[in-house]
Amino acid sequence: MGTDTSGLRETGIDLGVSEFFEKYGLAFVMVASYFGSGSVFIASSAGAQFGYALIWAVFGAVLLGFMAQDMSARLGIFGESLMAFVRRKLGRGPAVAIASLLSVGCVAWCLELTAAVGKGIAVLTGGAVTWQPMALITGGAAIVVGIAGYDWIERIMTAMMLALLVAYVIVAGASSPDPVSIGAGMVPSVPGPDALTLAAAILGTTALWPNFFLESILVEEKGWTTADALPTMRRDLGIGYLVSGITTIAIIVASAAVLRPAGITELETFITPGRVLAEVLGEWALVLFLVGALAAAFNSIVPIMWTPAYLLLEALGRDPSSGDRSFKLVYVAVVALGSLSPLVHSVFGLSVVDMIILFPAYNGVVGLPITALLLFWAVNDGGVMGDRSNSLAQNVANVSLVLIAVYLAVTSAEGVFGAIFGGGL
Repeated sequence: MGTDTSGLRETGIDLGVSEFFEKYGLAFVMVASYFGSGSVFIASSAGAQFGYALIWAVFGAVLLGFMAQDMSARLGIFGESLMAFVRRKLGRGPAVAIASLLSVGCVAWCLELTAAVGKGIAVLTGGAVTWQPMALITGGAAIVVGIAGYDWIERIMTAMMLALLVAYVIVAGASSPDPVSIGAGMVPSVPGPDALTLAAAILGTTALWPNFFLESILVEEKGWTTADALPTMRRDLGIGYLVSGITTIAIIVASAAVLRPAGITELETFITPGRVLAEVLGEWALVLFLVGALAAAFNSIVPIMWTPAYLLLEALGRDPSSGDRSFKLVYVAVVALGSLSPLVHSVFGLSVVDMIILFPAYNGVVGLPITALLLFWAVNDGGVMGDRSNSLAQNVANVSLVLIAVYLAVTSAEGVFGAIFGGGL
């Protein structure tokens, strides 16, 4: 006798997934945005140049990123979104100007991410295709995914971050790392003059400025609007940053265990570690490493490019949602601009490697200091936060973020702009 399943509830797996995403998932969108080709390159460089010695910087970056996101979330829960705060305090004109300036940085990020994905595909296919058409196709795919709606994005980002974790942990495990050296790397040290700069880069790429705006906006998507949501929000951040932190450490470990013994201490691009891994571990390691790097780069595009859509509309006094027609139109427009990395290559003479290094650096020089200062202002405004204003410990973290941002901007601005407009590195 047949069984009628039409009235049955979801399976246990489906129900468990649905219950998870009812409570959690936002942090995976946040960490996916920062974990792109630049993060893979920086982590690989840390392992190649200094072995396991900068693992401690990942712990510091995760803690700083967690606290910054916590501040942004509290701002959204108890006050208003960060751009709404800026518009109310400074007025429509300055808010639109700031949103426009920051949006340029997001487009720059998209340019390097589409170029990185295109270049990676070209390498994986053995040069059967060139990176330029693949960059355009990547932008088109990001448009399709980005207008699917928040719930779908959250699930896609979560799945891809977990896949990245598995891929890089497998590669790190196969590289036969030294457990004692890994433990020693958890103790803060500065093994060389460039180590502090690279540690700052790890911190800078983890504390991604678009997330400060997005978290304060997207808490409403999760229904986190009261103090009761704080424990759930913090567990969500803890899960997301744990996954991203382990993934970053796995890349450092694999690079330290394979690249340094092979005599490679300087990387030309994020693809270099994959090629060396293939020589030592086999072709599967190259494929797994590069597929992970491509997934990381693509994963970053959607949340980063959501940012200008939210910022520009909020600066104009709108209350946007990812399902709104105006939101989708702005998103499609900015991603279309960010897909023109082949044109940037042709006009400015910038290689894919130049874009991967310089455009995130541009955001470190421009976007991060501006946003860090705005966040510090907002979470210490008693009229907005009331008795939920920053504690001393939270202000120490926020001030640290501001100082790092200003330091990076002051020390690298001339070189970054000179390289962008001077034909590359």
